[in-house]
Amino acid sequence: MAIELPGSGTPRQLHSRVLQSPLAGVSDKVFRQLVRCWAPDALLFTEMVNATSLELGHGRGKVEELAQERGPIGVQLFDHRPASMADAARRAEAAGAFLIDINMGCPVRKIARKGGGSGLIREPELASRIVEAVANAVRLPVTVKTRLGWCGSDADPVLWCQQLERAGAQMLTLHGRTREQGFKGDADWNAITAVRRALTIPVIANGDIHTPDDALRCLSQTGAAGVMVGRGTMGAPWLVGQIDAALEGWPIPATPGPLQRILLARDQLLALVEARGDHGLLMARKHMGWTCTGFPGAPQLRHALMRAATPKDALALLDQQRLALE
Repeated sequence: MAIELPGSGTPRQLHSRVLQSPLAGVSDKVFRQLVRCWAPDALLFTEMVNATSLELGHGRGKVEELAQERGPIGVQLFDHRPASMADAARRAEAAGAFLIDINMGCPVRKIARKGGGSGLIREPELASRIVEAVANAVRLPVTVKTRLGWCGSDADPVLWCQQLERAGAQMLTLHGRTREQGFKGDADWNAITAVRRALTIPVIANGDIHTPDDALRCLSQTGAAGVMVGRGTMGAPWLVGQIDAALEGWPIPATPGPLQRILLARDQLLALVEARGDHGLLMARKHMGWTCTGFPGAPQLRHALMRAATPKDALALLDQQRLALE
């Protein structure tokens, strides 16, 4: 069953119940294209986009490249200034965003300290004004990704999320941890259940979903409309598609074996170098480190890849390992 989002004149339907989380420094165009190979219908996101930077002309590539991609792609914005957020949302809408998501959950200190991301949890009135400003600026659905609260002692996720719904959020993705927890401890799926029962808009569960079985258990426990996966996809772009298949009752695609992982790392390296030049190698190193696992010699290969001086050197290492596995 599709998730219906009415928007303010431009309705959207989500035909997949699994979403790929925005990941700073990870979920760029190259990564999204890999995820899309396994998950043609899933909602993917750009990396977080700073509204003020976009207004000043920085980071526009993250938004303007959307027209070149297939499938639904949302733009996630963060900032603490309602007017800047509204302006950035209009730019994203014009560029072809599927929907606009507002980040109110990023726990990174430098972002929260400036009032963005999870910092807005401590400023609920400002958070509401931001949602209202963005919702009034675009025809697209406006959604929010957030956390249970700032810390355990003062967290009231039901009250917090009800406020976001009243402000105009049409879907809410809830990470089952507080900002104080970061990514420590277990995600509180019971708290997500309580929020889902209190809201009338779709709630997407996020946190501790690393396998198709995790997703099935989470939806069974929370009754959420869908799940969002994030860190579990680093080095595993096939995970979104595997979860999508599990939720639909389809055969689950096999996890790539050693040779397939090497070929995947090679393709990602070439794509990043084509897009970013030699800087693409720096970006590819972390991806190759995550992907090149689970076979004899993998630790040594990762060690060598991290020290490859040029893309040509890295390709030679991958090709050498490929020949050894064939």
